[in-house]
Amino acid sequence: MSLELCVLLWSFDGQEDALTHYEDTVLSLLPKYGGRVVSRVRNTGGGTGPLEVQVIHFPDDSALSAYMEDSERLALVNVRRDVVARTELLTVETIV
Repeated sequence: MSLELCVLLWSFDGQEDALTHYEDTVLSLLPKYGGRVVSRVRNTGGGTGPLEVQVIHFPDDSALSAYMEDSERLALVNVRRDVVARTELLTVETIV
């Protein structure tokens, strides 16, 4: 059964571009696992909301698990720790 996730990402102050670069890198790994970015948007209104919101499609839970354990992705854990202040992950269903 396919899986769609909505990922909400907040950066640490001053790390907005670094978060975007980090996400560029890790999202490029998705095709190895049959994943793809459905939508990726950046908050331009400021405020307390997330900097970036993504909708990502995976063919199934095992593909997501394999992506999460990818050695290239895990090698960037220190970068992630420095730039991503908060993450919320929602399982979603496309309506339109």
